[in-house]
Amino acid sequence: MYSLDVNFLKDRPIYQNKNDRKGGRKLPTGDPKPIFLGVGLGLCLPICAGAGWWILQMKNGELEQNISQLEQEVNKLDAEIGIINKIKEETIAVKGETQSLVTVFDQIRPWSAMLQDLRDRIPAAVQIENVRQVPPTPAAEGQPPSNPAGGIEITGLARSFNDVNDFLLSLQQSQFLKSSDSKITTASLVDAPVSPTAAASIVPIKPPQVVKYTIQSSLSDVPASELVRELEQKGTVGLVARIRSMQQTGVISK
Repeated sequence: MYSLDVNFLKDRPIYQNKNDRKGGRKLPTGDPKPIFLGVGLGLCLPICAGAGWWILQMKNGELEQNISQLEQEVNKLDAEIGIINKIKEETIAVKGETQSLVTVFDQIRPWSAMLQDLRDRIPAAVQIENVRQVPPTPAAEGQPPSNPAGGIEITGLARSFNDVNDFLLSLQQSQFLKSSDSKITTASLVDAPVSPTAAASIVPIKPPQVVKYTIQSSLSDVPASELVRELEQKGTVGLVARIRSMQQTGVISK
């Protein structure tokens, strides 16, 4: 007779689990999109990083070029600024020299104009024997002279003291002299000079009494550019032409 050999152990869960382990795990089957997305992200990150690095390198190169150009422009501007500063210094020096020259030129008092002014102002009863220029009074150490132009001294004869006073009043109206500094320093009666023929005559003739005077005054410190009309009236054509030329160029203000 036949015997049945039935192994019920295989039907137990423990035994089935062991058989499953022996056969290995089975990969789950489903949607593969997450796998592709993961692979894509894994590839994109290095590519993006490399692209970013390349862009940064390009930007750095452009910035270095811009910096180099800016440095060249700065050096060029520094050189131009140096030239401009040098021109400014030269201009200031030229202006200073020009101003000094104008100051000296503006203090010129032509003797021809002043002598003509004296001839126009002298009374009929007054004679001028001598006119000399008086140098300016030395100033204190480190201080400029009060009147660099100096002054004049006039000596002569007059018929009377009133005539001398009239002459002084007339001189005080002159634009070429300082009215406050014009004064009579000496005035005395003396014998009038006689001609050689009268002195050699047999009959002695007593000469009349006249006034011998000395008048001193300081030259005016008014600039010559402000005396153009007076200078022109006294016939100083050359100086007037120079002053007007400098006024037209702006060296001297009108």
